[in-house]
Amino acid sequence: MDKHTIAFLLLDVAIVIAAARVGGMIARACRQPAVVGEIAAGIALGPSLLGLLPGNPDQWLFPADVRPLLGALAQIGLVLFMFIVGLELDMRLTRGRERAAASISACSIVLPFGLGAGLGLLLYPSHDTVDGMEIERLGMVLFMGVAMSITAFPVLARILTDRGMMRTVPGVFSLAAAAVDDILAWTLLAFIIAIIQGGSPLEVARIVGLTLVYAAVMFGVVRPLLAKLVAWRDRAGRLTPDILAVILIGLFLSSAATDVIGIHQIFGAFVFGAVMPKIGAEQLHREILERLEQASVLLLLPMFFVVTGLGVDLAGIGLSGLGQLLLVLVVAIAGKFIGAYVGARASAIPTRQSAAIAVLMNTRGLTELVILAAGRELGVLSDELFAMLVVMALVTTILTEPLLRLVYPDRVVASDIAAAERRALAVATAPRVMVVLRDPGGTVADLRARHRRMLDCTTGYDVVLAGVLTTPDRARTTLEVGAPVVPDFAALASAVERLNELGASLTGAGSVSVLCRFSADPVADVDAMSENASADIIVIDSSDRELGKSLHSAPVAVVDENAAEGVGPGRSTITCVVTDTRSGRTAALVAAGLALYGSRSLAVVASGSRRRWLSDLEPIAGQSVSVSVVDPRRHRDDAAAFTVRAADDTGESPAPVTVVDNTGTSEESLGDRIAGLYTAREAPRDPAASEPVENTSSPNIGTSSERH
Repeated sequence: MDKHTIAFLLLDVAIVIAAARVGGMIARACRQPAVVGEIAAGIALGPSLLGLLPGNPDQWLFPADVRPLLGALAQIGLVLFMFIVGLELDMRLTRGRERAAASISACSIVLPFGLGAGLGLLLYPSHDTVDGMEIERLGMVLFMGVAMSITAFPVLARILTDRGMMRTVPGVFSLAAAAVDDILAWTLLAFIIAIIQGGSPLEVARIVGLTLVYAAVMFGVVRPLLAKLVAWRDRAGRLTPDILAVILIGLFLSSAATDVIGIHQIFGAFVFGAVMPKIGAEQLHREILERLEQASVLLLLPMFFVVTGLGVDLAGIGLSGLGQLLLVLVVAIAGKFIGAYVGARASAIPTRQSAAIAVLMNTRGLTELVILAAGRELGVLSDELFAMLVVMALVTTILTEPLLRLVYPDRVVASDIAAAERRALAVATAPRVMVVLRDPGGTVADLRARHRRMLDCTTGYDVVLAGVLTTPDRARTTLEVGAPVVPDFAALASAVERLNELGASLTGAGSVSVLCRFSADPVADVDAMSENASADIIVIDSSDRELGKSLHSAPVAVVDENAAEGVGPGRSTITCVVTDTRSGRTAALVAAGLALYGSRSLAVVASGSRRRWLSDLEPIAGQSVSVSVVDPRRHRDDAAAFTVRAADDTGESPAPVTVVDNTGTSEESLGDRIAGLYTAREAPRDPAASEPVENTSSPNIGTSSERH
């Protein structure tokens, strides 16, 4: 080893990191995944660009004795990347859509594989040697087929995150299909590598047999042991160095095992990621990704891009090879698009959504480069064909985002999200109450205990349980390796499961539906869910009082879970602050239903005719509910009938439930003096204003309906 080898290695590492970061920034500025720019930067440092300059600077900048060291770093980066691909493989993403996911995935593999194999036969005479050695025809044909069949799950998930498409039909089904695609494609590749490496049927059988034993050990023994990591992490409260060390030790041992077997180390990394615990492990996954990003994205993966780029000479394709390159692009794009489109249409997915799925399944990104690197290492791809396939990987990934915007524009995304939420709702036969639960974690029993009063408000109504999950701080935790949508999607699925269980326990409610969103803007998202649900009233916790003041889609009931129970013996008061409008009267009627089913007193703070308000509320007066009405503009004059006091000005316990109608009014006009900051307590009543009105008819408020 030359005495300057280490110095050159350190210099090369610095240059590669700088080039990768600049390339990634340029790609993001062009609304492309960062990996596109990083791959392009790696190619630029090789003979395709740097090598065209006088003196071949790529040769002295990356000398021959340094390249093996860069290659070793690249292999470690590949192992970490494939572990992340396996870690993100969560088959819960396919739950409820298994048949469609299988149909899309199978069609998007079978057709491209067949076309790719045919293309391999066609191109074989032009690319039948590598370094003077003849390439085995079968190996090249099979490898071309699998190279055309790959979908880059991480890049696909990144695009879904950036476009906000996680809850759309194309987002849900493409993510599920890509998960199935991962299993099928990597299994197929392992089998093909076994055929190429084995040579004789006996050796192939040995490799396949050892692979099956390895898989049985990983899923039958290692997987249950790794499940204990979740409890370990929860006890520690974070991902400790010891936990990460155990994961890395297992990862590298698994990769070494598959390399010894003869199916390449990338499979050991992928399988180890796949057997990592998934249920309840969302936070563990995010912390693993955050830790590995620092080593993988910044240091190791750029080495892989450069090692790949050093082997790509675009000038070597030549004019004669442009026709072959065009054929490669046509087969890759058309095969994947048509296959995925046919699979989606066969599952009765509408035309536009099927086209969007087909576009998404066409992205290949870094995953394709991993496949191509394995093919070159196996000696089944010539330099020219390798360069063509690298260009294909870049072009198909670059085309995904603009084609998706053309096929599935933002307005359609918003429309489909709203339509999906409306379809999720049960048929309403009574006024609809939307209960907003922020970050609904813990067990169902915990949720019931924390939100007892809010859930009591659902008795007699059709209910929508709206889970609003806090969007992770992307400025702090945006991940370039791996896709944050996957742990987020798993967290969303877990929240939906808990809310469904909670809904099943609401025996006093009518129909129960569940909606759930990640939200960086809770006001906009809660208002959107309320409009999609056609909610008559929104129920929120008092800790979200500021949120409630900003909602305008429906009247808001602010529930204080910590308020004292009574303003009178054995009962509590519901305070309703409303305007004299149609939505205000709706709010008062819903508040009346809450009072009726909770055996509470009802205090309505409203302008307009007191007699008319009492007439509207007549059906519930006398049903174990006392009703009082006060005009907020004259509340001082009506102190004998009713006292309204600011929460900050009184030591009295606040009312357990305050209903506020913000619809059609500005926050300033309703004012902090009324909108939820005022609480009420009963005083000696003015008989003319607040005596219970005799009722001779049965109430028609909050009629219970059959659960759907």
